[in-house]
Amino acid sequence: MKFDALIFDFDGVLIESEAVGNRQIADYLTSIGHPTSAADSFANFMGLSGSAFLAAIERWIGRPLPEGFHVARKAEDDRIMREGIDAVEGAVRFVFDLPTDLPKAIASSSSTAWITRHLDHIGLRDMFGDRIFSGKEHVARGKPAPDIYLHAATALGVPIARCAILEDSPVGATGAVASGAHVIGFVGGSHCGPDHADKLRALGVRDIAATFHEVAGLLG
Repeated sequence: MKFDALIFDFDGVLIESEAVGNRQIADYLTSIGHPTSAADSFANFMGLSGSAFLAAIERWIGRPLPEGFHVARKAEDDRIMREGIDAVEGAVRFVFDLPTDLPKAIASSSSTAWITRHLDHIGLRDMFGDRIFSGKEHVARGKPAPDIYLHAATALGVPIARCAILEDSPVGATGAVASGAHVIGFVGGSHCGPDHADKLRALGVRDIAATFHEVAGLLG
């Protein structure tokens, strides 16, 4: 291995939630009179959470969000928490094939409840133990700040410069690059369009992988 630890983003890297969630946002905004495609949603909202996420949507539609948005989002989240979201192709095998002594963590914008629920669904919960970190819960500044990655590296006991970060979203990649880690831009999720790799490279991401086989090659 070229690196001493591996830090994963979660949504869009290990599970296909970016595709599911952004399509729901696009459908809802279109239904209330603001035509929005899934591609629009990916470009403007992907990787954000909390107040930054809501502010980005309000900028897109040019007005405050109606209360119905929150009702619709909660209903969708409740459905997904019941049913689970499937893994990105190759993700489960990749994690199981990692060296058992390689420190690894998840650093996500999602809540720990969300992450653990879907790790259970795809069978990877035990592979991460308590090394699950949320930008909502563990740091004051979420992505695109680098804080959640720095927090994860500290918890793993590995200098951030010796960590590789696997990220898919421009928001996450911005913070990952700023952290000083080696960033691998993952474009293997179903939400990633043909120009996604170029967007990540423009942010300073040096390596791009379209499959987990390619990720393994980059890790050495």
